[in-house]
Amino acid sequence: MSGKAAISGTHEMANTIPGGTLLEGYRRMVRIRLFEERLAVLLKRGEMHGAAHTSIGQEAAVVGALLAAAPDDYMTGTHRSHGHPIGKGSDVGHLIAELMARKTGVCKGRGGSMHLADFAVGSLGESGIVASAMPVAVGAGLSSKLRKTGQVCICFFGDGASNEGAFHESLNLASVWKLPVVFFCENNGYAITTPSSSTLGVANVSERAAAYGIPGVTVDGQDFFAVYAATAEAAARARNGNGPSIVEAKTYRFEEHALGLVLKYRPDEEVAQWRKRDPIDLMGDRLVAQEHASADDLATIRKEEAERLEAAVEAARKAPHPEPDDAFDEVYAKPFPIRFDDRMVGGSRV
Repeated sequence: MSGKAAISGTHEMANTIPGGTLLEGYRRMVRIRLFEERLAVLLKRGEMHGAAHTSIGQEAAVVGALLAAAPDDYMTGTHRSHGHPIGKGSDVGHLIAELMARKTGVCKGRGGSMHLADFAVGSLGESGIVASAMPVAVGAGLSSKLRKTGQVCICFFGDGASNEGAFHESLNLASVWKLPVVFFCENNGYAITTPSSSTLGVANVSERAAAYGIPGVTVDGQDFFAVYAATAEAAARARNGNGPSIVEAKTYRFEEHALGLVLKYRPDEEVAQWRKRDPIDLMGDRLVAQEHASADDLATIRKEEAERLEAAVEAARKAPHPEPDDAFDEVYAKPFPIRFDDRMVGGSRV
């Protein structure tokens, strides 16, 4: 899975994706887009707190990769991974509740925007620390190999993470032990405001795979079909005991690094050109052209997903916030007695 032959092969595989999978892929991409657009509104209204980083524009990379995985496979995410649990099948109601700090959230209101986890769909967690989920993915791969379950972990990371020590350590160990991990790079061209051309000594992150003796491939991240095919090939290789791969999707975030951050570092022409390649529009056009769906069918999907999201938001608004006294529940041990009502911690007044 390296070089031009691998890319050509993945396009051949793309022609065999079942129609039902394609429609589900479109639906999940729309679901992510609507979810994150609504997230921006909630943040402005003060119904959500903290930083939020959207993946609007990157939906084909997310969903294409995760639909190519098996339902019981694992995934790890980044600080930009609201859409990734959705791509894996997580319920939007529990996700939006988490972002709104409600007890009905996937982490019972404790995780928030950058620390979503949903073990029910194999989502092992996300983190605001760049590249920190990569060793977790290696651990998941080791667990799968030792337990002989055949599960694979799809490990998402960005172009900036590929310059971290954890990236190299994770790839090296996964390669040496032939662990079932697909290292999936969402290369959106920028680490916050720094272009990847200023920090990478190679044209593609996938070229770094050669240093670890594993395959690497770069695909069009706006093309669901190409992403799905490349990830399916890498996952099959991992599942068969042949070890990890790098799949790099060249994609783009349409919005800023984080909501509310306004800095001038991208040329307007660049943003406009990428917006012309909206992955949802490209996917919809291809579904219609290949007669998998009509324009009306796609409009119905959008309407259904909008209604689903609205119901989820309303339900979250009615749900309770977590209680301060429960802060240390569901960790390995409570470190000390704690009562917030009288400001007493561990028996001493604070």
